[in-house]
Amino acid sequence: MPELPEVETTRRGIAPYIEGREIREVLVRERRLRTPVPDDLADSLIGRRIGELGRRAKYLLVPVADARGRERSLIWHLGMSGSLRIARLGDLPKKHDHVDVVVDDGTILRYHDPRRFGFVDWLRGGLAEDPRLRRLGPEPLSPEFHGKRLFALSRGRRLAVKPFLMDNAVVVGVGNIYASEALFLAGIDPRRAAGRVSWERHERLALAVREVLAAAITQGGTTLRDFVSGVGEPGYFAQRLNVYGRAGQSCRRCGGELRLVTLGQRASVFCPACQR
Repeated sequence: MPELPEVETTRRGIAPYIEGREIREVLVRERRLRTPVPDDLADSLIGRRIGELGRRAKYLLVPVADARGRERSLIWHLGMSGSLRIARLGDLPKKHDHVDVVVDDGTILRYHDPRRFGFVDWLRGGLAEDPRLRRLGPEPLSPEFHGKRLFALSRGRRLAVKPFLMDNAVVVGVGNIYASEALFLAGIDPRRAAGRVSWERHERLALAVREVLAAAITQGGTTLRDFVSGVGEPGYFAQRLNVYGRAGQSCRRCGGELRLVTLGQRASVFCPACQR
């Protein structure tokens, strides 16, 4: 599913085409998403102007203001297979293109979601009030995320360090792909209890998370099956994956065989020699 780098890549890709533009038309072809599309979406959006796009964890935030400057925000989640792409008038919709937002120069923000696990909804209050956002941990690329936080939250935890790292209350946006890659880079066995990882190794892990996510964003995310950016391009970070999806292959560092285990009902690939 699209993780933080893919959502950030989407935000950066679509922003130049729609920020500052007035919404002229909204077409909803399928309301039955994970959360039903609000009945008032089209009527409430037409005539509003799109502000600066934001992101919180894996949620895309789209502020829209009316003629008096009163602002509301949409919250968009891409689910398991969704994407937001830029299209033009005359570009015929494809199967699973569920929502179009048309702005004043003819640009279309088009939402595509074969599995319909994503959604578009109104933000309920601010970031601190919306129940989907208020309990989230810090952004992994922000100053609030560091090894000291990981160490403090992990004390006494028997939970394996990989699902611990993927807990959105600990840090947001570190999904299966990037947790696997960060743990490899930090040299930490994903099965090790989080409470048994030292302060120094948690510091190394926090730095690895930052490095992996920053590299993935630079590469446009990771395309494994469905993901494309807002301008229709695949992500190229898949070419740099060290462990994710490479069970049974040779470790790029030591040449040993990579091993597959299941942690928190998620497949985890690691190198028994390089990760302790």
